[in-house]
Amino acid sequence: MHIKNKIKSSNLAVLQLLISIVLISQVSAQKANIVEEFFDKIDTLIPMRDGIKLYTIIYQPKDKSRVYPIHMERTPYSAGPYGHDHYAKSIGPNPGMMHAGYIFVQQDVRGRYMSEGVNLEVTPHQANKLNSTIVDESSDTYDTIEFLLKMLKNHNGRVGLSGISYPGFYAMAALPQAHPAIKAVSPQAPVVDEFIGDDVNHNGAFFLMDNFNFINYFGSPRSGPVANYSDRLTDTSYQDAYRFFLELGPIQNTQSKALFNGKSYIWDEYLANDTYNNYWQSRNMRPHLKDIRVPTLLVGGWYDAEDCFGALRAYEAIEKQNQGNINHLVMGPWTHGAWASGNWSNFGPYQFGQNTSTYFQDSMETVFFNYYLKDQGKWGLSEARVFETGSNQWRSFASWPPPALKPVSFYLSNDHTKSTLRKQEPLKSKSFRSYISDPANPVPYTSKVQRQRNNQYMIEDQRFASGRPDVLSWSTEWLAEDMICSGPILAEIYVSTSGSDMDLVVKVIDVDPDSAGVIGTGAERLVRAEVIRGKFRKSFITPIPFKKNQPELIQYTLPDILHRFKKGHRLMVQIQSSWFPLVDRNPHKFMSIPSAKSEDFKKAEIRIWADKVRKSRLVFGTLED
Repeated sequence: MHIKNKIKSSNLAVLQLLISIVLISQVSAQKANIVEEFFDKIDTLIPMRDGIKLYTIIYQPKDKSRVYPIHMERTPYSAGPYGHDHYAKSIGPNPGMMHAGYIFVQQDVRGRYMSEGVNLEVTPHQANKLNSTIVDESSDTYDTIEFLLKMLKNHNGRVGLSGISYPGFYAMAALPQAHPAIKAVSPQAPVVDEFIGDDVNHNGAFFLMDNFNFINYFGSPRSGPVANYSDRLTDTSYQDAYRFFLELGPIQNTQSKALFNGKSYIWDEYLANDTYNNYWQSRNMRPHLKDIRVPTLLVGGWYDAEDCFGALRAYEAIEKQNQGNINHLVMGPWTHGAWASGNWSNFGPYQFGQNTSTYFQDSMETVFFNYYLKDQGKWGLSEARVFETGSNQWRSFASWPPPALKPVSFYLSNDHTKSTLRKQEPLKSKSFRSYISDPANPVPYTSKVQRQRNNQYMIEDQRFASGRPDVLSWSTEWLAEDMICSGPILAEIYVSTSGSDMDLVVKVIDVDPDSAGVIGTGAERLVRAEVIRGKFRKSFITPIPFKKNQPELIQYTLPDILHRFKKGHRLMVQIQSSWFPLVDRNPHKFMSIPSAKSEDFKKAEIRIWADKVRKSRLVFGTLED
């Protein structure tokens, strides 16, 4: 009897397992076909004013008993799957909107995938379109909407756009000279100015590793519309990015036969334009973000290693150049595009105590589009909804940066026994600290050995760098009370070099208190860091060399923060002159770095001055609790 019961129980368990497998399979199949179940799909070519046709995919709700707004995303990364019988598994910016009653439109931008024409790197905006041959992303968006409004029957006449990263640029590019049907736009981590702070350069310093890897797949040439691009431009099988790029040598070696070999016009353009010339200036969208009457929702992430700059500076440009606009900013504890993920409740050692991505999707993004495109619900979000790191809480402000900020300066000070960061101005008549910057042994941006960028470098413990002789540190005493810092950080650093050029990397760090016996305490967590290529200290357009060993002021801003340095922590500043291979190496010679040869790279002595004449400091905006 006991054995029989065991057999029966075993059989029952197997049966239950089989039923579960079938049910899971059915649910999976339903999930895979949910778009096909509720939407009709149309693949079409839409003609632009100059005759070029753009491949466009339309998903219309099967329920034709009511009208719907149109949500559109324009992308260089494929609008597919292509063909009337091939459906995407999900559509729209988030799952909630997919079920909320929209017509969804996805389009390959000009010159990419199945669209005709020639693709331009971050297409320059053409303010004066004198004839139909002058086109840009604004006109392509305009012509697409005009076609859709005539073609589709069950729309309500309103259009919204959004996109993340490059698609975020295309959404933002629709704002100048916008089609009147556009009623809401959400550019998310948009590319705004690629020489000053976006993906390609930061203050003139070239971001080598990210752009090399991006162009290796994005830069593949095509002879016409293609459903899929060919393989990567080159097969690089390295596992240690630091070692690979160091052994690669000067950046001109990327054009060897084994690597890009002139096969990517974008990479060619990057190397040919190493100052803020017309190529980059024409791709700066900020001057064109004026006369904007469309409600906007700018979105970015504090831990976005690819583009923390874009959302902040696009919001700033719209605020400065428009009166009475409806302009909102959301900055969360996200990496690049993490707000679109299913769950973002932690990052590295940080636990946020909530799913910040679904909070954004359900309480901000969907509400924004429903309100402005459907007259549904209420839109009561403050102008700036920002996550405070260090304390893990959302805060609301009437504008960004918060209007109540109080500037506080922290001066670099060199005492006899230690280097400190303090609010008092230095008193010494002559004081500096120095290091040797060696291009053959650059400071790594991360302690990890890996092929791809360490996505957590923006919060990484900097103790791996603190012990290097070419990294200098200054820190406050243990804080007696919480200090909340907000907005951009101004760095004013007096430097001299034995060479004629140099890079300056300034890092702001939150130092945990030591706790005996607890692993990980005393960590020096990066809060914000930024680089500037020294020859651009006076002008990004006209670089100038340094005079040997003559102190000069380098002044620039680090991207914004909202961070609480807690009681018992320290505020630390680190300074170095390389950040490799995130940033390409500076030869310490005034020249066009893409033309540098191996023999041009030399060591240089860098001095950081901190005395009563040369008052090196960082200026923070601080908030009352």
